[in-house]
Order: sequence, then C-alpha cells, then structure tokens
Amino acid sequence: MARYHIETYGCTSNRGESREIERRLRDAGHYRVDGVEEADVAILNTCTVVEKTERNMLRRAEELAEETADLFITGCMALAQGEEFARADVDGQVLHWDEVPEAVTNGECPTTTPDAEPILDGVVGILPIARGCMSDCSYCITKQATGKIDSPPIEDNVEKARALIHAGAKEIRITGQDTGVYGWDEGERKLHRLLEEICEIEGDFRVRVGMANPKGVHGIREELADVFAENDELYDFLHAPVQSGSDDVLGDMRRQHQVEEYLEVVETFDASLDYWTLSTDFIVGFPTETDRDHAQSMALLRETRPEKVNVTRFSKRPGTDAAEMKGLGGTIKKERSKEMSELKREIVGEAYADMVGEVREDCLVVEDGTADSVKCRDSAYRQIIVQNAGDYGLDPGDFVDLAITAHETMYAFGEPV
Repeated sequence: MARYHIETYGCTSNRGESREIERRLRDAGHYRVDGVEEADVAILNTCTVVEKTERNMLRRAEELAEETADLFITGCMALAQGEEFARADVDGQVLHWDEVPEAVTNGECPTTTPDAEPILDGVVGILPIARGCMSDCSYCITKQATGKIDSPPIEDNVEKARALIHAGAKEIRITGQDTGVYGWDEGERKLHRLLEEICEIEGDFRVRVGMANPKGVHGIREELADVFAENDELYDFLHAPVQSGSDDVLGDMRRQHQVEEYLEVVETFDASLDYWTLSTDFIVGFPTETDRDHAQSMALLRETRPEKVNVTRFSKRPGTDAAEMKGLGGTIKKERSKEMSELKREIVGEAYADMVGEVREDCLVVEDGTADSVKCRDSAYRQIIVQNAGDYGLDPGDFVDLAITAHETMYAFGEPV
C-alpha cells in the first residue's frame, strides 16, 4: 500500500480526473496523506494555459521530485509538452491520467479492505470476489495486509453481482488481489465457473475481469478462454501482469510463473478469440535486473504486443525483501523506463490506429467524459470517445454501434452509426 500526495492545477476537467485517480487508488488500498513529506509517491496534475503556468508547473515538478521517491506527472502540460519535463531533467514519469493508478501500485496487487462490499458507481458495479492471494512476491507489501486467498462461495458472489445489476449496473468489474486464484484455498480454481454463472444473470450488461497473475491463469487457461469465447457478456480482456521478460528476474521477484507460462496463456487466448485485449505490467529496474534482462523484457513486449501496458519503475516498499537489495541507480531506471514506455506507446498506438475505419458493435457507454463527450468500451474493452454526445442522445448505460474515425495513443474516437 502506498501513501500518496496529489496536487491538481487548472480546470474542472483536471479536477475530475484527479478525483477518478483518487477513487481508483482508494479502491486499490492506497491512502492519501496531507503533505508530500509523508508520501511514498507524489502526483502532479498539470495545467498549461499560459507560459507563466508552464514555468510554475516545471518548478513545482522539480520540487516534488526532490521531496518524494516517485513522482507521476499527468494533465494537460504533461500530455502536450511532456518533453519539457525531460529537458528540465525532472525525475518523474509523464503519464496519461488513466495510467497513474496502475503506476502507483509499483507492480503490487490491488488491496481490498477486510469488509469490502460491492460498490455501484454510476453504471459501474465493482465486485470484490475474494481477498488475498497465493503469491509471495519479494517486492510487494500488499501481502502483509491481505494474507492468503480467502474465497467466498460462488453463489455468494453471483448474488452480489445480481444485486448490482438490479440496482442499475451495466458494467461489472470483478476485482481482487489475484482473480485467477479464486477458489484455490478450497483446492480448485473456480474463476471460469464464477464467470459462467454471472453471465447467466438476466439483463443486458458487461463483465470485466480484473488482474489475474499468469501462474493462476495458466492452470485454467483453456477453460477460461472458452468461457470468454462463449459469453458475449464478458469483455474479451485479460490483465495478466508478467512484470519481466527474464526468468532470472522473475525468480528474484518470486513471481511463481516463468515467461513460457505467460506465453502459453497468450497463445491460448489468441487461439480462442479473434479480437481481444491483452493487458500486462512490467517493473523496470528491479535491483537484480541486468542490461540483458531488460533486453529480454523489451523482446517480450515486442513479441506479445499487448494493447494495454503498465510500465513502473521499481521503488522499494518498507518491510519487503526487495527493500534490502542494493538498488540500481535512478538514471538506469529512468533510461530503461523511457525506452520501454516509448515502445509501449508505439505498440498501443498501432492497435488503436488499426481500428480506424472499422465499426464496433454494441459498445457500452460507461461514463461521461470532458465537455460534451462520453467514454465507451467495445467488446475487447478498448476505450472509444464519442464527442458531442448530447447530439446523439447518449448517456452512460446505453449500447451503441460506433464507426471509428480517429485515434490517439491510448484511445479511439467514434461516431454512432
């Protein structure tokens, strides 16, 4: 769990994005502190309306970088003039706001509280299906808070899902420290069975499965891929964080899986699904990572070409075994992170570029965006923005067919057809 400090500058749009960042951080078990001096990480949501504002943002970024171990920079200036922070030699990661919550986790599992209950946020229902995990990662502090996997019965989770749908949820987000090992405490991984039963609930809705470590998924990869292929209610989306392309580093991380197992998961889903989204995470600059290890991670990223990638520079968490290791220098981590982030943007940008000119059917309007826009998700959970949504009468919860007209690196633009 991380202690975070967040500062927001600029318009109501930036403030709304910061609220969403904080909501996701809270859901993952992180908590806000009053001052940067108490924080593990700092988040700067920037504005760039005039030149004076730019200078202020650069100065504040420099100050925050000096005062905290990790700085994440987002907002208008970060996206429009991110190179300015590099020119000023600010030791921070420039990210789209939607990437910030994952980056803050430092590769750790999300943390749910002991009494976690389903939450309805607009048309999105958040359903924690279990608490804890079966891993013992050397860098992760979450395990100290959650312990081993504790899986409620399938029927209990199905009833909670049904209640969310009856309350108006159109998208069910299944969450947990590691959804792939749901049921393992009872001797059997049951995620695929749970998903089948949730998809049988009456109603028009979609289900997104949260983070599932490759080791947990590997043992049920064929059953899971079949369930995705057979149920339109499921977004064809899998978040399987590999963390490194080097088996040596994975061993030092105590990640349980090897690269080959991750590849076998990807190959199984490729064989079962024509159009799906692979999401993964990489930790750059783990203390034992060599140049060769980093090159293997880059090669794995090129080979599997995930459409959503979270790149995190390693930082030590108190009380973990990795915190006792001699770390790599900040310059090395920064350079490797920059190299991987550039490749990530290239790969993800190409995935969205390939969508232009196509029609995506039955996209779900998930939430309002900035100005008069809405954010939608297609069948593979790709994000599509519809501008001037009021002209089309679109509201969260609606389903719509969209013609893809343009794209940015992390999302596409669409118009109803």
